[in-house]
Amino acid sequence: MANGSITLTETRNLRSGTVPWRDADWTLPAAAPLPAGPVDVAILGSGIMGAILADRLAATGRSVALLDRRPPGCGSTAASTAQIMWAMDVPLIRLAEDLGEREAARRWRRVFAAVQRFGERLDRLGPDARTPCPTLYLAGDLLDEDGLRAEAEAHRRHGLPSRYLDAQAVAERFGIAPRAGIVSEGSYAIDPVATCHDLLREAGTHGAVTAYPADVAGLHPIPAGVELELADGRSLIAGDVILATGYERARLFLPPAFSLLSTFAIATSPGTAPLWKENAMIWEASDPYLYVRTCKDGRVIAGGEDVELADALSRDALLAAKSGTIAAKLEAMLGHSAPIAVDRAWTATFGASPDGLPAIGRSALMERVWLSAGFGGNGIAFAALAAELLDRALAGGEGGGGGGGGEDPDSACFDPYRFGN
Repeated sequence: MANGSITLTETRNLRSGTVPWRDADWTLPAAAPLPAGPVDVAILGSGIMGAILADRLAATGRSVALLDRRPPGCGSTAASTAQIMWAMDVPLIRLAEDLGEREAARRWRRVFAAVQRFGERLDRLGPDARTPCPTLYLAGDLLDEDGLRAEAEAHRRHGLPSRYLDAQAVAERFGIAPRAGIVSEGSYAIDPVATCHDLLREAGTHGAVTAYPADVAGLHPIPAGVELELADGRSLIAGDVILATGYERARLFLPPAFSLLSTFAIATSPGTAPLWKENAMIWEASDPYLYVRTCKDGRVIAGGEDVELADALSRDALLAAKSGTIAAKLEAMLGHSAPIAVDRAWTATFGASPDGLPAIGRSALMERVWLSAGFGGNGIAFAALAAELLDRALAGGEGGGGGGGGEDPDSACFDPYRFGN
């Protein structure tokens, strides 16, 4: 490596086990050669975050290259349960305790809007690109019934489509064990790998290229932007670089407040659903919480049991026990089903943040380098948000390549350095 280069990302075993996303049928986007000349934007990472960014940025006429050490969508994206929800892990009323209700609601409304606009984008991909469904947020140790009432009222005050249901109303509407909850609209489920690949192909129709395997080892500031140095000695020049490296964190760039955890999930065999009504996505106001969804093939997916460790060996050793716990919790949540038969189980690394919000914005370490880290629990929703914020920033609002646009008024809400460096 040349003098002055900066080692970029961690190398991790991001997941293990067997995921439910038609892995035998994946058709990877064709690997492209590294561009011979400069590009406007280089995106490091070809998972769902990189794909959403590339789809938007290439459509505006920018020349875009994605680089990844792995095939597209085969890292953390393949482990996602892909519940595209605007409600976040830190409840609105809890975030308001730290920021004030106006500022907390501002962040929630912006994520809500990004999720709706991304849904419209998916609809243009095709009628089967997403499955709209209600979400049901059940009382737990984080918010009890009174807390849920207050949360639902806060949603209502700020135009978010939610309402409180008492325990009996939840049981009657959704056919599960009685427990108070908040039912909300405006969320949907996807297949994360298929969506990632579809968006990369769409970006390709606008000239974007996806180069893999291409392991970027260092960045060098130059007058024209940034020189990317690959581990094999190749290089690429880009006007701007976006670090969309997922949970292989960009060393030195991402502040330590954004931490790594491990999560666990199970899936039943196809044809198991429906076990409850409306195919709702259900989750709990608890820490850790259980979350469940269905797939188009009738699988039921359930996940949770997060633990504060990122070591792959320690994480993997817990998979069998955690899978059993998740199945038992799902049986208790439903209150009426036969024992849950686990067909697939997997575990993965993911990222968290103190306020449940992502790190999106300019790097403090190097000019023309941007962070796009979907830490906080709503990774794909945050990717949709990042595409909006960085599209505008790169248009000139925050000094990126190009002119015009003006700073996005909400960009400071998701500043990577809001907790310090």
